[in-house]
Amino acid sequence: MTGNPIPPLHLYSVPSDTPRVTEPPPKRERPRTAWTADQLMAASFPEPKWAVPGILAEGVSLLAGPPKVGKSWLSLGLGLSVAAGGTALNSLPVQGGPVLYLALEDTPRRLQTRMAKLLQGEPAPAGLTLVTECPPFPQGGVEAIAGWLDRNPTARMVVIDVFAKMRGASPQGASAYDADYVAVGYAKRLADHYGVALVLVHHVRKMASEDFLAEVSGTNGIAGAADATLVLKRARGQADGILHVTGRDVDEAEYALQFQSDSGSWHMLDGPATDHTVGDTRAAILRFVRAHPGAKPKDVAAGLPGVDVETVRRTCSRMAADGQVTKDGSGRYYPDTETRTATLPEVSQLSGCPVTSPDLQELTGQQKEELSGLSGSQNAPDLLRRTP
Repeated sequence: MTGNPIPPLHLYSVPSDTPRVTEPPPKRERPRTAWTADQLMAASFPEPKWAVPGILAEGVSLLAGPPKVGKSWLSLGLGLSVAAGGTALNSLPVQGGPVLYLALEDTPRRLQTRMAKLLQGEPAPAGLTLVTECPPFPQGGVEAIAGWLDRNPTARMVVIDVFAKMRGASPQGASAYDADYVAVGYAKRLADHYGVALVLVHHVRKMASEDFLAEVSGTNGIAGAADATLVLKRARGQADGILHVTGRDVDEAEYALQFQSDSGSWHMLDGPATDHTVGDTRAAILRFVRAHPGAKPKDVAAGLPGVDVETVRRTCSRMAADGQVTKDGSGRYYPDTETRTATLPEVSQLSGCPVTSPDLQELTGQQKEELSGLSGSQNAPDLLRRTP
């Protein structure tokens, strides 16, 4: 064997080429947990730290998805991006900092191959620590991760791939819900104490659901104990996946992602996720209707070269049935119900006819009495109550 042998990697002692001067880790004060109401309102708290803005904040985030959907590629790519600084998902600027990646289902050779593909010739960041073995949380895993965090006080993220390898045995006599809640609780105490984003890679059920939270494998105790839940699902259309995000410090959102097979990286696509999960014709209609709310099929066809009006009419009807657009009684299409109701003419509750807007000019040769004369009274406009 030639060259220097590779020392064993483990979480308790990460090897380095040069000996490091050991310094005692900074003392962390126990966080305060009780206030009077006036004290709490007068207190000043820092904003949550973000590992990936808008997606991964400090706290526990559950990253779930079906097998082979690309969760490990996604989590390793995020780890490399955060450790190096720069951009995540090819679009989101991130602040660099140490990252711990527990690849508990991988071998060093496989990790090396994946990183070489993701890095595309760029140097590997020294701030990313990769570990292939760690005891479960109850059997020393908490202390092992805490030790690494103590040695890396500026750490920004910890990734555990996969969560099942770290949860350990369930407490004796505990219900399934309580056992799941306790298992995530180990990670949450670490994340809260050290102020880092801790990502638990997990699986989803085989049975799909309209509520992506219901697809997370296990009981509701898993998603309930986590601060945020991210579910990566396969998609049809231009996107290879949709990342559903919800949580306590993150806004609920959907992001369309595309997997770059040549580099193994996930890229975020521009625009709403719905634009990328439908066929090309539907996506083009969505973009047109969003830019021109209230358009009729003939208007859409005129703005989309190469698509005839009959195709647009049939597609719009199917999109309305699928909830992708909304339609009013006159055959006009809108991107959503709120836009449609905001642009509909107001209707008189007495006559059912549209109420004339006060800024419209009077028609030539008509008197005010004629314009308001549904009731035959000059005061008729005062009697016409508009719908709220």
